Amino acid sequence: IASRKLDACESLAKEVEATTGRKALAKACHVGHWDQLEELADAAYERFGHVDVLVNNAGMSPLYPRPVDVTEELYDKVLAVNLKGPFRLTALVGQRMVDGDGGSIINVSSTAAIRPGAGVIPYAAAKAALNAMTEAFAHAYGPKVRVNGIMPGPFLTDISKAWDMEGFKQQARRFDLRRGGEPEEIVGAALYFATDASSFTTGTVLRIDGGSGT
Repeated sequence: IASRKLDACESLAKEVEATTGRKALAKACHVGHWDQLEELADAAYERFGHVDVLVNNAGMSPLYPRPVDVTEELYDKVLAVNLKGPFRLTALVGQRMVDGDGGSIINVSSTAAIRPGAGVIPYAAAKAALNAMTEAFAHAYGPKVRVNGIMPGPFLTDISKAWDMEGFKQQARRFDLRRGGEPEEIVGAALYFATDASSFTTGTVLRIDGGSGT
């Protein structure tokens, strides 16, 4: 379990160990820094001996008033977290999976990749590239490693606390399911890709958006 905030990772690791009886490793890591990703992969293999499933779930999309106001720093940061990091970690862990007993890699994208808005241009571009990368790595690392993606639409996570909820409710009336998604509603997709239930699925990006784009 890795993110920039070690305390959050440690809290979740303790919860995993308490509820499942399995070992968990908490590691501070900024996915935009390649040297930290190498340290993360080494730590995981040293602790567990192998990695069966890798989930690239880091993401960020800072707000900006106008596209012309996007700075090089903001642009590079968004691309680093949403694309550069997943690429490197997939390359590192995926190769070890190929050299070992195989595995499954899951990239968490966004429907912004196929329905970009003016306020998320760098983020949408990075997620679109992540979708392409998912298919490309499926070609590169098959048949021993399956590489798939999950493309969530509007989910009611911590990020949504900053939304104009009245405005969102109005928008959601146009969704087929008339609401935003709850975090637990993405679990089934992750389990599908993580297990042998998806043994004949690779290079696929699954859209989970409650019909918000239809």
